[in-house]
Amino acid sequence: MLELLGSGLVSLWLEMAGVQIKPLEALDTLTWQGSPGLIIAPDPNPVGPTTVQEYLKGLITSKLVGQNLIQSQGIWMQSGPMLMANHQGTTPLPAASLTKVATSLVAFKTWGPDHQFETLVSATGPIANGVLQGDLVITGGNDPMFVWEEAIALGNTLNKLGIKQVKGNLVITGKFAMNFQRNPLLAGQILKQSLNSATWGRPAVYIYSIMPKGTPKPQVVIAGTVKVEVQPKPQQTLLVRHRSLPLQQLIKEMNVFSNNDMAEMLAESVGGSAVVQSTAANLARVPQSEIQLINGSGLGTENRISPRAVCAMFMALQQQAVAHQLTLADLFPMSGFDHRGTMHSRHLPSATVIKTGTLRDVSALAGVMPTRDRGLVWFAILNRGPNVSGFRTGQDKFLQSLIQKLQIPAVVPTTLTPHSAINSLPKLGATSRNEILLRS
Repeated sequence: MLELLGSGLVSLWLEMAGVQIKPLEALDTLTWQGSPGLIIAPDPNPVGPTTVQEYLKGLITSKLVGQNLIQSQGIWMQSGPMLMANHQGTTPLPAASLTKVATSLVAFKTWGPDHQFETLVSATGPIANGVLQGDLVITGGNDPMFVWEEAIALGNTLNKLGIKQVKGNLVITGKFAMNFQRNPLLAGQILKQSLNSATWGRPAVYIYSIMPKGTPKPQVVIAGTVKVEVQPKPQQTLLVRHRSLPLQQLIKEMNVFSNNDMAEMLAESVGGSAVVQSTAANLARVPQSEIQLINGSGLGTENRISPRAVCAMFMALQQQAVAHQLTLADLFPMSGFDHRGTMHSRHLPSATVIKTGTLRDVSALAGVMPTRDRGLVWFAILNRGPNVSGFRTGQDKFLQSLIQKLQIPAVVPTTLTPHSAINSLPKLGATSRNEILLRS
């Protein structure tokens, strides 16, 4: 330990965590964006174990769980290479939407934060007098957030190309989803409706009402039906290339609202749940057995992750984010900064970055909390039992109790500070992401 303190590594860990302290005082405040595999010693301060024991005892006395189910609860807390608390921390437990941490990690590593998924729009015939003499073909490219705004902007772009009517069909090919509807036929039917403002229902009308003033209403009438084809037709002309939001914003939106369909599409884009499982374990440097996935969203109790592995994946994501001048708060909701989605109605310490997970009998909370006395504290709480609402309240109180003992930091570490500009999701900028490839 003394060799470690004298090596300068501790100073580096503390600097990364935003803790200003002399190396010889580091035993009390070690913090590092590392991995559970590099734990060198238990925390000599009893705050962690004491708080966890109080929490577990509270679960029993409040009758959230019986004595026989206490081993179904998992907790891991870590500050740098120091283990603060461990209860069933290496046991894979039903993780619900904490699975999205794995999906986020692997997608971010695979594609990078600036990657944009492309949706191609083509025609199988000429355009004359406002009429496309053929089919309109949509080739999906796994965009997980092609929504009303995208479709309205696409319709207006087609109008700019001189297309107001399509004689043929709307043909869907590739991986195309709209409004998180992944069935290509149903997604195509929604798209067909959205391209012609005369057929809009209430949802489309509402979305249009909050788009920038002066946005045109698209008028693309498709005479035929919606068809799904495995392979695109050989004779077609590329009209428009639509690019998705950058991956960083897609991941943030997915995690803020814990969107299952977005998670499934992102997992599919990297090769499926088996690839997510193995790659996440390798990146987090934990045993493969501690991450067991059947999908990328967390739907189903078969998705099991150990609390230790959840923390390790968060740490790995932090390292990946910092390498791209980003932070975890650019990928997950942060208390005091984000007020939408799963952060709503939670009472968490300020600047805590989290991911929630909920199934019928599973409630989970994991992330990182900045403290004065321990720098960044990584935590994962996985509860099993019928009272999900009670578990949520207990998780919030647990973190509030912990921050009272470890104290709120004077400032939020730069490694957690969100970038306001890139977190202002420009969903209304869909038109600017349409590249016209056929010039009249």
